[in-house]
This record gives sequence, structure tokens and C-alpha cells, in this order.
Amino acid sequence: MSAPLKLAIWDIDGTLVDSRKVIQRAMEQAFFRAGLPPIEYDRTRTIVGLELTEAIMRLAPPDYPAERIPHLATFYKEAFVEQRAEPGFEEPLYEGALDTVQRLADEGWLMGVATGKARRGLDIVFEHHDLHRYFDTFQTVDGGPGKPHPRMVLDALRETGTDAHQAVMIGDTRFDMEMGRSAGVHALGVSWGFHTEDEIRDGGAHAVHHDFTALNAALDAFGAAVEESAA
Repeated sequence: MSAPLKLAIWDIDGTLVDSRKVIQRAMEQAFFRAGLPPIEYDRTRTIVGLELTEAIMRLAPPDYPAERIPHLATFYKEAFVEQRAEPGFEEPLYEGALDTVQRLADEGWLMGVATGKARRGLDIVFEHHDLHRYFDTFQTVDGGPGKPHPRMVLDALRETGTDAHQAVMIGDTRFDMEMGRSAGVHALGVSWGFHTEDEIRDGGAHAVHHDFTALNAALDAFGAAVEESAA
């Protein structure tokens, strides 16, 4: 009898990759180029994970013309590209992220991504950190509705042939938790990214972890429960 499937679906920004400075700087540049007042990090962090146009709409002033939203989004993308071209550019993995991804893949877990990035942006990050080889399904905003809609998780389940009770969503925002819960999968939050622990719990997290040691223990417990249920 083969072992039951287990699927870990990962958010990227704020969960595997520390992109806090990069995202804030790009947003600051976008607002500057649009002639808008400076944007504070505590506002920027609240929209990370959402599809870019929706995120920009939430951050723009209430009287900002709707027809200008795409231009502001373009300014953001341009600022991001310019940062990546700078000497010494860094968008590092969090300590423990690569070890965890490698371990789970070695132990036979299926691995997925569910991100607010477009596929092009995801590929750039994954190529830089040589992560493609560990993952089986790549869900981005190119394929349909973004977070917190459950579409990306449901597509990951379908593509991997995994049932909802065999999958876990791991992320740093309430949008990740809402998406996972709406799709019927286990939802584990991490506190080292963009949203606060309270915000993540409000999104429906089954648990919130503060380092990769605790997260690994929770993933092992989830995997053991999946295997036990199949016995």
C-alpha cells in the first residue's frame, strides 16, 4: 500500500522570502512617481498577498481617479524591476526556509505555491534561489482570482490529485488563512512576515508559529495525522 499524499502549499512573500524592504521601497517609489503623499510601511504590509491592482486600489487615496490605478500599478512594477537590476540586490530566504522545503520534498511531500505574484515574478525569485525543483504546482494570479478566493488552493489540489484533508496552507497573512480555510485545507500561519499574529488568527489560522522549528513540528504532526487517517 502506497503512502498517502501530503501537500504543503506555500505563500512566498513574507513566508519563504523576506521581501519586506523590497516591497515597501517599490511602493514608496510608485507613490512618489504618481505625485501622491508618502506611503507608510504599516499600510503597505496590510495588502501584501493580494493581486496588485486590488492592492493598489486599497492603498490609493479615496479621491484618486480609478482610471489612474493601472498607472500606479505600473509604477510599482517598474520600481521593482529597477531594484532587481541594482548591484547587491537582495531578496533573501528566511533562515530555515530552504532546509524545510528540502526536507519535506525529500520525505515525499508534494509541494505547491500559492502567491499574489504573477508567474513571471515567481519564476524570477525561484530561479534566483534554485527552488523550482522542489515544487509540483505553481499557482499565481495569472490563472484566475487571487487571495483570499480559494481558487489557487483548489487548483493545487486538482493538479496534484490531493484531497483537501491531505493539504496544508502555510502563509503570513490573513488572506492566506482565509484562502486555505475556504478551500477546506489546514491553515498554518507564520508570524515573521507582513501581518500580525492577531491578524493571521482573525483570518482563521489553525495555529500561528514564530520560527521554522515550531513550523516543522506542526508539519510533522499534520503529516502523521494524514498517515494515521489512511491506515
